Order: sequence, then structure tokens, then C-alpha cells
Amino acid sequence: MKISHFKVGEQGLNRFFGPLEARIMEVLWSQGPLSIKEVQMKLGEDKVMNFNTVMTVMNRLVDKGVLLKEMQGRTSIYTPAESREEFMNTKSKELTQELMDQFGSIAVAHMLDAVEEADPDLISRLEQKIEQWKKEIQ
Repeated sequence: MKISHFKVGEQGLNRFFGPLEARIMEVLWSQGPLSIKEVQMKLGEDKVMNFNTVMTVMNRLVDKGVLLKEMQGRTSIYTPAESREEFMNTKSKELTQELMDQFGSIAVAHMLDAVEEADPDLISRLEQKIEQWKKEIQ
């Protein structure tokens, strides 16, 4: 799923997904492969969800490449295409590349400004990465 909409004012998965999509992904990442009915039941713990609504959203997530669908008998079982960590890593990399393509050095300057407010461990890892790049260039 290529980033087509990034919602700056949202938090977590809601930056990439609609609210129901995000809830479905959280259920599947935490519970593992499930059927539509099982996901509907997990979502329904808070609020009753219509089966057809859940099915439509899950099949759209399959179309987007975020979920995989496998038949077990007559039941469709859905699995995330990648772990939550892999998803967030991929999306942050795509987002960073989009920022670099669009804004270049301005984006880097703002990222470095944000790092000043980060923990010392992050700064240390960045310094190591810069040293590694310098060695590769020489």
C-alpha cells in the first residue's frame, strides 16, 4: 500500500487508515489470522458492527495489499501482509522519501531540529550512521 493520504492531525495507524481499517488491523496484528466473523466479534466488544461492513473493509484492505486472504474450506481467513513493525517501518521510510523528494534539505533541517528534542540514544545512533556513510563515501 503506497501512501496516498497521510493525515497529519491523526495519531498512530489513523494517519494511514480510516478508523475502522485501523481497528481491524490492530485486531489482526494482535490476534493473528482470523475470519471476518471473528474480527467482527472482536470489534463488537466495544460496539456492534455489521458483518457486511467488516467484510467490505477487510476485502478493501486485501485490494490495497495490506491483508492476505486464504480460503480454509468455505471460510476466508485474513492475515496481515506484514507485521505492525514492518508496516510502520515501510510507511515511515516512504514518508521520509516523499519529504526528501518534495522538500530536500529543508526536510532534513527540520528532522534535525526535531532530533534536538529526542533522547541522547537516538542522537548517538544518528552519529554512528553518519560516520558509516562517511566511510562508505571515501
